[in-house]
Amino acid sequence: MAIVNNNLVAKIERLKKQKNAIILAHYYTLNDVQDIADVVGDSLALAQEAEHLQADIVVMCGVRFMAETVKILAPNTKVLLPDWQAGCSLAESCQLADFEQFKQQHPDHIVVSYVNTTADIKSLTDICCTSSNALAIVNSLPKDAKIIFAPDKNLGNYINAQTGRNMLLWDGACHVHEQFSVESIVELKQQYPQAKVLAHPECKKQVLLLADKIGSTAALLAYTQQSPSTQFLIATEAGILHQMQKLSPQKQFIPVPPVDSTCGCTDCNYMKLNTLQKIADVLEHETNEILMDENLRQQAQKSIVRMLKISNNNGNLLNKK
Repeated sequence: MAIVNNNLVAKIERLKKQKNAIILAHYYTLNDVQDIADVVGDSLALAQEAEHLQADIVVMCGVRFMAETVKILAPNTKVLLPDWQAGCSLAESCQLADFEQFKQQHPDHIVVSYVNTTADIKSLTDICCTSSNALAIVNSLPKDAKIIFAPDKNLGNYINAQTGRNMLLWDGACHVHEQFSVESIVELKQQYPQAKVLAHPECKKQVLLLADKIGSTAALLAYTQQSPSTQFLIATEAGILHQMQKLSPQKQFIPVPPVDSTCGCTDCNYMKLNTLQKIADVLEHETNEILMDENLRQQAQKSIVRMLKISNNNGNLLNKK
């Protein structure tokens, strides 16, 4: 277990008070980052929080598209990203020029984009979704609607299977969730036969077929609290285990290792770039600020607002101090 630098924590708390700043953190960040955050949540919960921000400064501990989303929803707030290299393999799999061309080839389609996209892609999107609300978003559209879904093909395939739709899918995937394998789960089930298998819908179909529960990080966290089971095999980014263990200390959580892993790591390297030292640095110097063209922001905002109108007040999990 990492030793927390209490002096660094004290410095961050002091800077927060001085500058009327808050810290938002995704479930996939480092444990000590989650512990110092004012709000910990999944993409949907953090987007909902961004709608109602009262702070002058927000430090978004996650990846760049999340910081962009905060800026889109809170344009008068200074949004800082602890590490400028904190990108997202899924967002980067959908580039603007390529997607513009794809959309032009299917002009009669409604575009539904996962929130794991850049502001540029959101500006070309009719309505965003997250893994928490994807089914509700798609089901809100007419049954005969032609839909483009981007960028995650695994989440898109899952939605198609659950809704009976035939959405046109962009060929993207998350580098973490793409790596979970049936073989790994089968081997772990032999060691832990009573364990429930929990999987994120960004995993491949073969993995989802073995899952007892499929859901967003927030939904999986809630399931571990409510389930009478005491052992769980977790097929999503390992950062969520910190909250699971905190909320259910008497239960056991086993991360499913990725394919060909020698270390058993299921970390998103981008998420783990957020550290206490970097939080302190950006708060002190107000660096790594998210800046955005206003026309782009307004175009991207429309797709997020449409999503939030459907999702707000639906009991999504949000952890606040």
